[in-house]
Amino acid sequence: MSGPLQGTRVVELAQIMAGPTCGMLLADMGADVIKVEKLPGGDDTRSYTRPSIGGESAAFMMLNRNKRGIAVNLKTAGGLEVVKKLLATADVVTENYRKGTLDKLGLGWDVLQALNPRLVYCVVSGYGRTGPYADKGGFDLIAQGFSGLMSITGEPGGAPVKSGSPIADINADIFAALGVVSALHARNTSGRGQMVDTSLMEAAIQQTYWQSAIYFATGENPQPTGSAHILTAPYQAFPTADGWINVGGANQANWERIAKAIGREDLLADPRFRTNGDRMQHLAELTPLIAERMQSRPSAHWIRELESAGVPVGPINRIGDMLADPQVVARDMVVEVDHPKAGRTKALGMPVKFSDTPCAVTRASPLLGQHTDEILGSLGYTPAQIDALCASGAVARAA
Repeated sequence: MSGPLQGTRVVELAQIMAGPTCGMLLADMGADVIKVEKLPGGDDTRSYTRPSIGGESAAFMMLNRNKRGIAVNLKTAGGLEVVKKLLATADVVTENYRKGTLDKLGLGWDVLQALNPRLVYCVVSGYGRTGPYADKGGFDLIAQGFSGLMSITGEPGGAPVKSGSPIADINADIFAALGVVSALHARNTSGRGQMVDTSLMEAAIQQTYWQSAIYFATGENPQPTGSAHILTAPYQAFPTADGWINVGGANQANWERIAKAIGREDLLADPRFRTNGDRMQHLAELTPLIAERMQSRPSAHWIRELESAGVPVGPINRIGDMLADPQVVARDMVVEVDHPKAGRTKALGMPVKFSDTPCAVTRASPLLGQHTDEILGSLGYTPAQIDALCASGAVARAA
């Protein structure tokens, strides 16, 4: 592995998305991430087999590339011993169990801190490890509703809508990865690890900066605005003759460029639209005037005209369109890896680039127990001992 975290060992006890995404980011940055999967069955995402590639879960493969995998039954003495030995050699452990689950298994924070004082313990939970909701489980949908995100998403007057992507899950793992590297940095001075504690709730709340600012200032609950911005206009999606485009008129200069580019300079003299405050107050009147003009020509025409005028503008892509875009390809956001069962597969690349310590996606997601022998051997287990552990059901090899 290459990357800025080369030489860092991460033990991943997390599953599904909130937790494994953090591990994927750390692995992409060069960490040796060892995914410990439960027996029987492994990570629950393995059962998400629609869609699948070669019988393997596409969802699992997306989030678990660049990791090594071992399958362990934590409810056996042998399996518990294996994990403790792993954690004694680790720099980081990540988990997303309900509060108290690992404590009951003898793998709680206090135990691990004594076992390995340099260990960074990262937990991603529904509501955080403190407070009156610490014992509650959490899912992305629940966090989006709790945080208020669903009350500000969608079209005005419509039903509550969640983000199309699991934004709370993904954002929580970005915070988790940031917390891990920050704790590792602090360890360089203190010599000790610490707990990194984040949640889906906090990750979703963090997305409400503008709306919370409005509530703090006015005491009023912001409402959904569709694709329109809550503070500036015109900044939204508009229909064209053959589709939709996004137009970013986020300041006065861009508004003036938009009006000229679409041939509606007369709107600049209209007192309803002179300032951003005027345009926000009369947005319901402004939007159809721009939309009417936009619908007279195809998207490519308006993208060309608005870009030439210096206005931020872009297409509303489908996922397939986005993945094939030359800029996406040029930024290595589509990568390919060889999977032992699924063959040559594609995945999303690393969104952070480093000039001196480049990241690389070199390993496909592991089969369940694919690296069990390799990992146990590195911990000092002999082949006979590994065979005995497999026979007892404490660990498993890939089929």
